[in-house]
Amino acid sequence: QVQLVESGGGLMQAGGSLRLSCAASGRTFSSYAMGWFRQAPGKEREFVATINRRGGIAYYSDSVKGRFTISRDNAKNTVYLQMNSLKPEDTAVYFCAAAYGTTTFRTEYAYWGQGTQVTVSS
Repeated sequence: QVQLVESGGGLMQAGGSLRLSCAASGRTFSSYAMGWFRQAPGKEREFVATINRRGGIAYYSDSVKGRFTISRDNAKNTVYLQMNSLKPEDTAVYFCAAAYGTTTFRTEYAYWGQGTQVTVSS
C-alpha cells in the first residue's frame, strides 16, 4: 500500500509555470507506475500523464503534450509534474495516483492522493 500527498498547486497567470510534487510513503514506490489526473468543476476526472516504474517511459494527453513533463525520483519517493505555458483551461484539481502497470486508464489506478488546486487566470 502507498499513501500519496500532492503539493505545489496555486494561482498562476496564463503563460506561467508550476511544478507539482507528489510524495509517496512506503518503501515500494518504485514498484508502481505513477500518473497525474485532473478534474475541473462539473467535469470527469481526466488523464494527464503517466510514467513507468523506472521513469524511462511517459505518456501524455493530447491537451498537455509539449507543455507538461512528468518525472520521478525513486530515491525520494516523489513524482513531479512540470507545467509550462499554462492556459486557463488547465484549471482543475490535480491528483497523483499509483498503478501496478503503466496505464492511461483512471480505473486501473489503485491509490490516489487528495489533490491540489491549480488555477490559471487569463
